[in-house]
Amino acid sequence: MKLFNKIGSIFFDFIETVVIALSIFLVVYLFFMQPHQVNGQSMVPNFLNGEYVLTDKVSYKMRSPERGEVIVFHAPSSSHCPKGTGCDFIKRILGVPGENIEVKNNGIFVNGSRLPESYIPDDFETLAGEFSKNRVISLGVNEYFVSGDNRPHSSDSRAWGPIKKEDIVGRAFYRYWPPKVIGTIYKAEY
Repeated sequence: MKLFNKIGSIFFDFIETVVIALSIFLVVYLFFMQPHQVNGQSMVPNFLNGEYVLTDKVSYKMRSPERGEVIVFHAPSSSHCPKGTGCDFIKRILGVPGENIEVKNNGIFVNGSRLPESYIPDDFETLAGEFSKNRVISLGVNEYFVSGDNRPHSSDSRAWGPIKKEDIVGRAFYRYWPPKVIGTIYKAEY
């Protein structure tokens, strides 16, 4: 009987530990940060297919997203994301609410001034997409213009327009896989 009580006690201690650990994980995952995998080539050369990042889900509840930050957001319906996948995109914020964005002369222009983008190679061509062709995009309240760093291979605001703040999952702040690229993800400075 003593052996049975000891085994039962160990079993219940183990179950209690697992339940507490899962509860902590769920709270962190649902409210504070979430892992995301980079899928595709849209952020090359700065983020490669298959890399994993942690997304901070708290910052934007206390402040607004800023130009140069890499974000994860729910793909807009016009992006032709496969139905039922609930896919999220990773892109860089180039335009914030109240700004006028224009894609022309192989660049992104914010309020009439070309945005200097040292994080993309000179040979990457920045063309207007279906949404941004021959027009100035005026960003409304809570609207953001986002783009992949690999302009020739990115479906972004140039093709389907600005995203809303409520669609943003969070800010990509830390890359944790593969080990050779582990580190903090910094905001681009302009």
